[in-house]
Amino acid sequence: MSMKNVLAVALGIMSAIGGFVDIGDLVFNTQAGATFGFQLLWVVVVGVVGIIVYSEMCGRVSAVSGRPVFDLVRERAGFGSALATLIASEIVNLMTCAAEVGGVAICFQLLSGLPYRLLIPLAVLLLVVTSWVLPFRWLERLFGYLGLGLLVFAVAAIKLNPDWHQVAHGFVPGSHSGGSLMVYLYFVVGLLGAAMTPYEVYFYSSGAVEDRWGIKDLRLNNVTSIIGYALGGFLSFALMIVAAVLFLPRGIDPAFLGTPALAAQHTLGQVGLLLALVGILFAVGGAAVETSFAGAYNLAQFFGWRWGKKERPADAPRFTLAWLAIFALALLVVMTGYDPIKLTEYSVIFSVVALPLTYLPILLVANDRTYMGEHANGKLANVLGCFYFAVIVAISIAAIPLLLLTNGGQG
Repeated sequence: MSMKNVLAVALGIMSAIGGFVDIGDLVFNTQAGATFGFQLLWVVVVGVVGIIVYSEMCGRVSAVSGRPVFDLVRERAGFGSALATLIASEIVNLMTCAAEVGGVAICFQLLSGLPYRLLIPLAVLLLVVTSWVLPFRWLERLFGYLGLGLLVFAVAAIKLNPDWHQVAHGFVPGSHSGGSLMVYLYFVVGLLGAAMTPYEVYFYSSGAVEDRWGIKDLRLNNVTSIIGYALGGFLSFALMIVAAVLFLPRGIDPAFLGTPALAAQHTLGQVGLLLALVGILFAVGGAAVETSFAGAYNLAQFFGWRWGKKERPADAPRFTLAWLAIFALALLVVMTGYDPIKLTEYSVIFSVVALPLTYLPILLVANDRTYMGEHANGKLANVLGCFYFAVIVAISIAAIPLLLLTNGGQG
């Protein structure tokens, strides 16, 4: 492998670490740990393998066909199915982007002490300016590398010295304690939804086209998707372990985005607190950028507009207006004063409902030899893809009833 590809792999891995743990993962992993201890670690494994399976498909489709997945969905699934997928994905993208923007404003508040509502427009302005000015690769580097501050939670988890036998037991599904069965199942659905949020695969696919991947980059796609998301999952483990050790015994409900950062302060002092807040800021900020671009990518690819961050705004005006509009609408949603944590929970649960519309077309396109030729799904990819699609259908049916029955995980 050439040095250029080695650097590209490293960048992909770093970007995945910074981008995988967004506000949904922060909220659901810490709340799951604070409620059930280590008992839901196995769900993170299931979710990480699922996002690896479908991201690998998306990257492979883009590398072989030179086209992003959503572009092929319209062609393969037809106008009606593609329109339903577009509408569902745009609603989820907007809700998720609003939650991430609120998270960025909360980080600014914790770092500066200034009023939250004053910082919301500033957060959006900085995200818009950064997205406008920086080329695609530098966006990856900025949010990916600085999101590495989240590794402080891995250090905190080790320093807290949990009962590692109990931690290992959490990777095996089984009986639960500490909450009702319905709440347990609600967190199973939420953790899977947070791991497999639709914007991740759409952004990943379009990013592969932006980076001009070809068949020669299939190995790069494998390494980036497998190792990158696995390391992102490692951070999810760390968050759940920290919450289980510190919050569960004390009866602390991490209902505020800054609460996980206090765990880093508890073990590593002020430096730990600062690293945690910076890591959260850039992971959540990167997710806000990804959701806005994922929404614009989908719109442009559905309607056949010219698109891409590599294009000058004047050359792709409708694409540019689309991601700016998503940021503007997200600003309006957050300025209503609605709690970003509650918004996060709703966005994750509603994204679960939309998951079948997202992942079935990907599975169909990855199997279509018209587009993929000899690089269509093999037996292993199809077995895993079908298994995960069955899981997705099951949790999409259960999501809303569990949300209502548990009052959003409150019991």
